[in-house]
Amino acid sequence: MTGDGWDVIVVGAGSAGAALAVRTAEKGGRVLLLEAGPDYRSAQMHEAWRSPSPAVALMDPAALDGMLWTGLDSSRTDSQERAPYWRGRGVGGSSSVNGQIAIRPPMADFEDWAALGCQGWSPEDVLPYFARLEDDEEFGDEPHHGRGGPTPIHRAPRERWGAVDAALCDSALAAGFAWAPDVNAPDATGVSPYPINSRDGRRVSVNDAYLEGARKLDNLTVRGDALVDRVVFDDDRAVGVRYVTGGGAVTEHADTVVLSAGVIHSPAILMRSGVGPADHLRSLGVGVRRDLPVGLGMQDHPMAMLALPLTGEASVKSPHDRHTNVCVRWTSGADAPANDMMFIAMNQNVLAMASASTDTVAGAYGVWLNRNHSRGVLTLASADPSEQPLVRQRMLSDERDLSRLRRGVRELVDLAGRPETAAVTRGPLEEANRELFAALDDDRALDAHLLATVGDAQHGTSTCRMGSPGDPDTVVDSECRVLGVEGLRVVDASVFPSVPRANTNLAAIMVGELMADRLG
Repeated sequence: MTGDGWDVIVVGAGSAGAALAVRTAEKGGRVLLLEAGPDYRSAQMHEAWRSPSPAVALMDPAALDGMLWTGLDSSRTDSQERAPYWRGRGVGGSSSVNGQIAIRPPMADFEDWAALGCQGWSPEDVLPYFARLEDDEEFGDEPHHGRGGPTPIHRAPRERWGAVDAALCDSALAAGFAWAPDVNAPDATGVSPYPINSRDGRRVSVNDAYLEGARKLDNLTVRGDALVDRVVFDDDRAVGVRYVTGGGAVTEHADTVVLSAGVIHSPAILMRSGVGPADHLRSLGVGVRRDLPVGLGMQDHPMAMLALPLTGEASVKSPHDRHTNVCVRWTSGADAPANDMMFIAMNQNVLAMASASTDTVAGAYGVWLNRNHSRGVLTLASADPSEQPLVRQRMLSDERDLSRLRRGVRELVDLAGRPETAAVTRGPLEEANRELFAALDDDRALDAHLLATVGDAQHGTSTCRMGSPGDPDTVVDSECRVLGVEGLRVVDASVFPSVPRANTNLAAIMVGELMADRLG
């Protein structure tokens, strides 16, 4: 510590925060890592979360207890009611409860970041950090990969795929999609096995990969059950945080404060601290320190599902069988961004299980929109840190997104009609997807169906966007510094300019790794 405080306080022990805190401590910085949820050692994680499939934990109330934020809801589109938004709580954050998919964004995403004024975030800048974080058992010796890093990267061999995995792969190949054995290669497109952050069939979260081995460091302190209320300022400089714990309110001081609390809670902390849209803050009685577009611009991947009634032979035999092993990254048309679509296989529909649907037996194909124009809004319900923010994702609110997802759904239905998929299904697909098929040939009807039923992939980003300081959408600059104040940064998926064309976990870890070097 320097004086009566820490060198760095990191708020949030999830994918970005754990990596950032550990790497900063390894360089000698005195780091306090605060986590709103429980702090536990790797050996104490409930065994259900180690399973290759989230279905095991979803069916076990004891496993769910304390691991997810309660009371956190979101409307996916403006046509839908609010429903639970699944985010991890406790050390490891969402890396402890997600689908264990370790897919990188294509490097074109980072070309876009650089074009938006995010200096130091080009493909050449980020690729070494993607390599540093991983231990890729199959491609680790390739120049764009890494071996020996904290995060294991495993790909299930075909003989361990589920029937829906194999059907999607074979259907897509027969339809003319290319085979791409490494979806994490910089320009990969086509049919690929999913990389998985597991070792010997067991989940490896950032708590396991980063924090467990670093707890021996004298200069790293981890505190759980520490709900950060707000950042503490001295004039325009952040000097610490105030958090609520079992014993009441505590204030800790530091030279630098880093919010890594994720797409929902980093913007909430900023707004409670007086950094956010001025009119909204005033409506809650919060003094305005800096008028910035915090909470605006949220994105996720809007996803439509096609239920697959499986034959008995094709059905999942054990809840421990992985729910998905195969994806197809593709471009929907000449007028669309490259790789703007993703098909996924689901051997069992765990997303339906997570949303409390009763239809959990069938498999499914999914299609999500990798590149979006629509933007959501996150606001505070009150200035009370125990009350969850209000989230309106507003997916498909931009007509350009609707038109491309229509294409994606129709392509998905065509794919599912191929003999390679018919071999694992029983009965007509129309019977299992009546509302979709009734709307399929009419654009307006299909739009209405999608707006009423589309889900998200739990890949939230962009509520504290990074960009050029002169851009009205920017909250943090290229060094993740909050505009207009000193000593305060945001380092997590909330700073992504847009949702990447991939799952978000690996990109969030990369941001923590990269920013640890810049802080040092």
